[in-house]
Amino acid sequence: MAYKRADRVNALLQRELGTLISEELRDPRIAFATVTAVEVTDDLRSARVHVSVLGDEEKSRSTMAALEDAKRHLRHEIGARTDLRFVPELTFVPDTSAERAVRIATLLRKAREGERR
Repeated sequence: MAYKRADRVNALLQRELGTLISEELRDPRIAFATVTAVEVTDDLRSARVHVSVLGDEEKSRSTMAALEDAKRHLRHEIGARTDLRFVPELTFVPDTSAERAVRIATLLRKAREGERR
């Protein structure tokens, strides 16, 4: 299977957006946010950015709103930092896989403790 350009752009956007969000955005609404994945379309015109937020549901909502507000700035910065001809349109999506993993681990631990009794 050939390594598509979209895969390289995914990795580039994940790295650049992670740096921009964690080190350069100064919005107090942004909690501990991590870019967990980026999925760019084959035509490189749009990208879904999966973001994991450490904290409760309210922190997640406020962080996602802040990222939506910063979308133009983030696209501009990515354009300035990379040699992409077109910077994809960004869509931020909450990534809840870490929360699900913690919940499953807790359920498994409780099940094991129940078996020991």
